[in-house]
Amino acid sequence: MEKRLRKGIVQVYTGDGKGKTTAALGLALRAVGQGLKVYMIQFLKSPKHSSGEFKLKDALGKNFKIERLNTPWWSLKSFKNDEHVKRMKKILKEEMTKLRDIILSGEYDLIILDEINVCLFYGFIDLREFINILKEKPEEVELVLTGRYAPEELKDAADLVTEMKMVKHPFSQGLKARRGIEY
Repeated sequence: MEKRLRKGIVQVYTGDGKGKTTAALGLALRAVGQGLKVYMIQFLKSPKHSSGEFKLKDALGKNFKIERLNTPWWSLKSFKNDEHVKRMKKILKEEMTKLRDIILSGEYDLIILDEINVCLFYGFIDLREFINILKEKPEEVELVLTGRYAPEELKDAADLVTEMKMVKHPFSQGLKARRGIEY
């Protein structure tokens, strides 16, 4: 298999501001445009939820793969629901072997783990186990981790950390998420 990146790094996009997933998707577009293979896993977006990036997968061709885990649609309220938390932990524990295999396969140049930071923060995924996977990452694989609340230990393990800071947002004025802009 031809190696396309000589040096891949671990990037973390976190913070309370808008644009973490959008930044990762911009990187994915650039990578696909340069002939790199991209694999994106969305951790907290239900397969029933219709987002623009999921619909785009066919238009980007064979070098872009996007997958959603079978997790329920979430909100901060759902993290207080014991049944919801129990289900999330079970689903994500089952997915860790597959996730490790994808990262270590060397098949993809860029792997985006959308909203994994939230899963790590809430303990849905074991942080130490995940950091051990990062240490095993092939050198030529670029890994992007998105989501609020990136744990400090994860930031320390990363090569690049970007904090998105909310200064002003129309949600606070009552504007709901808009199709094609926020999803």
